[in-house]
Amino acid sequence: MTLTRRQKAAVVLRLLLEDGLAPDLTGLSAHQQATLAQEMGQLKPITRDELQSVVGEFLGELEELGLSFPKGLGDALEKLSGHISDEVAQNLRQEAGLNGQTSIWDLLSEMEPEAIVPLIDGESAEICAVILSKIKVGKAADVLGLLPGARARRITFAISQTSGISPVLVDQIGESLRVRIENTPVSAFTKDPVARLGDILNSTAAATRDDLLSSLDETDEGFANQVRKAIFTFAHITERVSARDIPAITREVDGDVLVRALAAGSETYPDVVSFILENMSKRMADQLRDSMSEMGAVPERDGEIAMTDVVMAIRKLESDGEITLIAQEE
Repeated sequence: MTLTRRQKAAVVLRLLLEDGLAPDLTGLSAHQQATLAQEMGQLKPITRDELQSVVGEFLGELEELGLSFPKGLGDALEKLSGHISDEVAQNLRQEAGLNGQTSIWDLLSEMEPEAIVPLIDGESAEICAVILSKIKVGKAADVLGLLPGARARRITFAISQTSGISPVLVDQIGESLRVRIENTPVSAFTKDPVARLGDILNSTAAATRDDLLSSLDETDEGFANQVRKAIFTFAHITERVSARDIPAITREVDGDVLVRALAAGSETYPDVVSFILENMSKRMADQLRDSMSEMGAVPERDGEIAMTDVVMAIRKLESDGEITLIAQEE
């Protein structure tokens, strides 16, 4: 089994906890801590050889790391507390703007891209260019990917025009964003209604899902159409999954579950089953066909569950950055 770096981190953490060690994870962001916990909860048993390989790689990286230093001036001053005068430390904090408040750019960098998009909605391309230039590169790329193509291109061009912007203006933009965030009512949900209903319907039986969407059409057709775009089911694999990602997906799904999903889908979604089998090695495809033949008819409920498991595996690979789904056409 090929493990991702996140899964390897979960393996190392599990090993440390098994030995009675308690590594301090509070330095990680809330998102990183949650991701680590999720990875640990989803890992399947690994062999002794795989464990030794992960530990060996971890120790090798530790040996390569000669010495680590504090993360920024604030962390450095914490570590130097008691070794330099309070007056010098206070002057340094004031000069660097370290007044105990988290930097707005660090705050934005830890937010989900979907939460940043509404904050920059309505702002000029130049303002957006400043904001995306100040947050983490990966997060800025994710935000651009959520914007309409024309707007994303205007912002991208505007980034090339920001070299002469003054630090004072950057601070003003940051403070304006902070005020907007602080004045935004706290929501009980991390996702918007469309995404929440889409997640629910992803795991709903096809007949029930179609019936609910038909009913929703009668009350709010616009909302129903948005939900349809948020839904990703077994039937959408041929449209949204790249052929080159099929091997990664089949490795992620338990063998018995995959056979059950393909056997069930061969009747209702034959094009999806053919797409999956045609984009893997011939030997593996032949083995799966033999297993499907031996399994025979799959109960409808069991088939639905297996196909949903395949979809969940695809979603996990997407969230881990292992694959990228093809964007839906408007």
